[in-house]
Amino acid sequence: MSSARNEPGPGRLLNRRKGASRRGWERWLPGIGMLRAYKPSWLRHDITAGLVLTTVLVPVGIAYAEASGVPGIFGLYATIVALLAYALFGPSRILVLGPDSSLAPIILAVVLPLSDGDPARAAALAGAMAVVSGIACIAAGLLRLGFITELLSKPIRYGYMNGIALTVLIGQVPKLLGASVSAEGPLRSMWAIAAAVFAGNVNLATFAVGATTLATILLLKGNTRFPGVLIAVVGATVAVASFGLAERFGVSVLGPLPQGLPRFSVPWFAAADLVPVLIGGGTVALVSFADTSVLSRAYAARGGEYVDANQEMVGLGAANLAAGLFQGFPISSSTSRTPVAEAAGARTQVGGIVGALAVALLLVVAPDLLRDLPTAALAAVVIASALGLTEIADLRRIYRIQRWEFWLSIGCFVGVAVLGAIQGIGLAIVIAVIEFLWDGWRPHSAILGRADGVEGYHDITRYPHARLIPGLVMFRWDAPLFFANAELFGDRVLDAVAASPTPVRRLVVAAEPVTSVDVTAADALAELHAALRNAGIELCFAELKDPVREKLKRFGLLPRIGEDRFFPTIDAAVADYRRAPAADAEPPQGGADRPTTPDGGPESG
Repeated sequence: MSSARNEPGPGRLLNRRKGASRRGWERWLPGIGMLRAYKPSWLRHDITAGLVLTTVLVPVGIAYAEASGVPGIFGLYATIVALLAYALFGPSRILVLGPDSSLAPIILAVVLPLSDGDPARAAALAGAMAVVSGIACIAAGLLRLGFITELLSKPIRYGYMNGIALTVLIGQVPKLLGASVSAEGPLRSMWAIAAAVFAGNVNLATFAVGATTLATILLLKGNTRFPGVLIAVVGATVAVASFGLAERFGVSVLGPLPQGLPRFSVPWFAAADLVPVLIGGGTVALVSFADTSVLSRAYAARGGEYVDANQEMVGLGAANLAAGLFQGFPISSSTSRTPVAEAAGARTQVGGIVGALAVALLLVVAPDLLRDLPTAALAAVVIASALGLTEIADLRRIYRIQRWEFWLSIGCFVGVAVLGAIQGIGLAIVIAVIEFLWDGWRPHSAILGRADGVEGYHDITRYPHARLIPGLVMFRWDAPLFFANAELFGDRVLDAVAASPTPVRRLVVAAEPVTSVDVTAADALAELHAALRNAGIELCFAELKDPVREKLKRFGLLPRIGEDRFFPTIDAAVADYRRAPAADAEPPQGGADRPTTPDGGPESG
């Protein structure tokens, strides 16, 4: 950090952008620059924030590891390594990375069927997914592909995250109930859970511990003075240990953690597992960067700072790669732990470093401290976080203003809930691409006329009393011209000609919205020009952008249509039409238009 922290918002933002444009190794190691400009006055704030953060990192890290199908200790390993790696490579000032509930069902979907109940194999598969995700994110960042997550619109993100939340909830309910459920897929799991409840296969003591933990977390949610997760988890652990609930009532507990720090270990796996690991790792990369980029930009905007999306991708990739190579599993940014760091006064990533070192110290000095932590309490932590993933209020707003996007979100939600997390994200990407192409594939078009009291020419369906110029059709196409809509363009042009109340001598395409033309569309334009010419109609263009005009020139259309048939404005095209001898051959009928000046505007008087 620099003195820019004390500057006004715009000044800080400009300064940060300048810093982001640095070349060489300093650009890719933002943590070094942060340490160089570190102020001693920040240290006490970062140490305090790191210690407060530790109280959340430990239970959440273990809980998300269990939810991902790997032993809890690997959640702490992933937490330590990810925080240290991101502090060096990450551009965000206080973003906290670690195991996350949005990734848990994705990891579980790969680990559960392939590990066959072997914890070591499950850890290797999860670690391999982290390596794949890390390499993918780093490569995308170096190739400056940070924009790709913008393909996922807000409704699609809502649908996906709501589906993930439901999947996480269903996966954790059996642990909360102390019931054993073996079923694949969310719908089958829900049916199996209901069957277990009706059959009485529920451990009431386990359920009491889990429900109390969940209620405590939800009641204290948002309270900055009393950390709900810490209080709930410590309370549950003390209750289980004090009353011997594990021995007397069979309440499942975490047990002793291995003593020691994460070590370098390449996560080897069978060749037959390669495809699922690659798909899962790629899915993790997309989801984690989508979450991280949104959260990072939100905190940067709040602080008047700038975060380079490509560097964010590199930082996230480095953290995942390091986690995968040091006995961890895929990680992402945290919407629950980052606010804790901010509320505790964190100034820089040093707060995260302090948190990582504190967790490491716990593993070295007191690994048995959490042996009586009940798994039902961990399930409650994950369920509370999953509830925070859901978005209902803004979906109501979308329903009011744009119904089809609301149903798009619901479709994505159902896809994730029914098909599963990995298939769901694939469906979300397909829907996103279709949504992206739809406006260009079937765009709006209009016949233009002049309306009283409104400058320019406008859509006659919105201005029914707009006047048309006899013999002239002005047609606007609100999209680029490309292979998917080229035939539709020709059809709508011919429909506009057929709908004219007077014989058409000239058709002018108001082409300002046309930002590109491909070969297929150029050939369709050539065919349309020939068809109109055979019908005695001139094809002209107005307001066509120079880059598009240059493309038409390369395609050989400019000389075919005639360079004098391209006009800088619609008014110029109208004025040229009025000057043509044919325009005077048939006078206006029924007041369809009024006289205009040579530049196309209405005459005064």
